[in-house]
Amino acid sequence: MTDSKKYYQKIMTNPTQSILSEQLLKTCQTLAKLGLNKGTSGNASIRAEDGFLITPSGIAVDKMLPADMVWMDFSGKAIGLRQPSSEWRFHLDILKNKPEVNAVVHTHSMFATTLSTLRLDIPAFHYMIALAGGDSIRCAPYALFGSQQLSDHALLALQNRKACLLANHGMITVGETLEKAFYITQEVETLCEQYLRALQVGQPYILSHQEMIDVQEKFKGYGVWASNK
Repeated sequence: MTDSKKYYQKIMTNPTQSILSEQLLKTCQTLAKLGLNKGTSGNASIRAEDGFLITPSGIAVDKMLPADMVWMDFSGKAIGLRQPSSEWRFHLDILKNKPEVNAVVHTHSMFATTLSTLRLDIPAFHYMIALAGGDSIRCAPYALFGSQQLSDHALLALQNRKACLLANHGMITVGETLEKAFYITQEVETLCEQYLRALQVGQPYILSHQEMIDVQEKFKGYGVWASNK
């Protein structure tokens, strides 16, 4: 057995890391069940040890096992039985640069992906936009999937935010827990559907900056939406 496999075995036999791997798999299974990802699309990660666990590349969720999760450190070294997701760069950069974030979820969900092709930020047409951390959900410029440029764009779009769109691609959400990132994913997908439907009728009214500040204040300490700085 190679040193890397021995180290990975050590990580995976740690009860805490084993639980995190199971949580990661369960979240991905739920995303697929809800139709937020299909086939091998999308990925997720969770902070673990002095690095993070990330879903493997090119494996459908129904074929995935907890042991397939790949551990990575913040230098980009991957240790596991599989190759890490092709999008590991933005997972690494987000977790490295945002210490308040412990989980990242990426989806190719129908409405977020459709809206991302318009390459527009989602304005405060609904007060729930505030759950993403501000008065808009930004759309990061297009870049090739898996590239450092895409990661750089995503990190900028996520400044003071918990969600963003990726142009012609999908969405990213972050949270201090995997549960929070998952719930934000669901809500952002709903908001994307609502905004697209509103645009079919006309231009929706946009809430003011002060109105959105009031919403964010009310969200603080409110259930799963409790703000994390």
